[in-house]
Amino acid sequence: MTQLDAVIELPKRPNDSRTPSAASAGADASPEPRGPIHQETMKALVYRGPGLKALEEHAKPVLQAASDAIVKITKTTICGTDLHILKGDVATCAPGRILGHEGVGIVDSVGAGVTLFRPGDRVLISCISSCAKCEYCRRGMYSHCTTGGWILGNEIDGTQAEFVRTPHADTSLYPIPEGADEEALVMLSDILPTGFECGVLNGKVAPGSTVAIVGSGPIGLAALLTAQFYSPAQIIMIDVDDGRLEIARQFGATDTINSADGKAAAKVNALTAGRGVDTAIEAVGVPATFVLCQDIVGAGGVIANVGVHGQKVDLHLEGLWSKNIAITTRLVDTVTTPMLLKTVQSKKLDPARLITHRFKLDQIIDAYDTFSRAAETKALKVIIEAS
Repeated sequence: MTQLDAVIELPKRPNDSRTPSAASAGADASPEPRGPIHQETMKALVYRGPGLKALEEHAKPVLQAASDAIVKITKTTICGTDLHILKGDVATCAPGRILGHEGVGIVDSVGAGVTLFRPGDRVLISCISSCAKCEYCRRGMYSHCTTGGWILGNEIDGTQAEFVRTPHADTSLYPIPEGADEEALVMLSDILPTGFECGVLNGKVAPGSTVAIVGSGPIGLAALLTAQFYSPAQIIMIDVDDGRLEIARQFGATDTINSADGKAAAKVNALTAGRGVDTAIEAVGVPATFVLCQDIVGAGGVIANVGVHGQKVDLHLEGLWSKNIAITTRLVDTVTTPMLLKTVQSKKLDPARLITHRFKLDQIIDAYDTFSRAAETKALKVIIEAS
């Protein structure tokens, strides 16, 4: 067993306590909770610094603001961003943080200011917390909410636990429709809206266009599934894993390219009669894949970056300055989550196809090992059952 995979037994630490000014500005000073108020302990996956994680006994979160809810997690998952945190790529996530920003669960208790949810409600947890009041939220940029944004599993404790505190509950939780597939809905916490908003919408995918998605992991496949809303003529998936490329074909890719031989740009050029692609979606987050997107984008095209980059990348303006291209970046805002929920409910979209492995919370170290070795284990998304 490697150090990364070891379950480290450490003393319990106090509840997450991000300062009220940062986590709950504008909320009532007293949460006046409704629902269970007794203190309990829970199991949680805790980040202990680069390369270190631990399944620990931890204090159950408590309401800190009137707009908070405590949610009992039923199902959660692991994101590629969690792996970036473990590599030390996300400076805002400090050691001691409970990881995870995706999941579904049951409302355990709510603050006095919460009006849309009550204990017992089944809810989808958004990876983005939104106050719906600040300048950024009113512009639809929930990811930059001044008292929220991507804080779960980053700046405050997250969802890879038995319970989680969710700030701004009325505008950061979604009711789960009766009879919905809750495993499938876990994919709507983050990867479906991320692939759609950061890749497809930012990339201006249009009917009849040519799209290349670099990276056939969960985010790239989410972009592939949602790009088909707009009927592009060609969707080219690029990866180094033939197994994932075969899945991409099953999910609707018109062409696949294994880029391990370093000839992906030439192959895209051949597939597009020398024009390049209208949209190049970067869904990996390493320098080589961003450079590849620059090599394959055509005149007037868009490079839509989705990947989380932990190191600098090269921008080859010497070859791009005259091509009329646009480069976009974005942290998912989850503004499309209500639409995606309806699409899943109507069975026009089946995100459950992304799920390959299932674990109990007690097995979360094994789940991380499986997810981090996806090329060997054939993992896409793993479901972790917390209760």
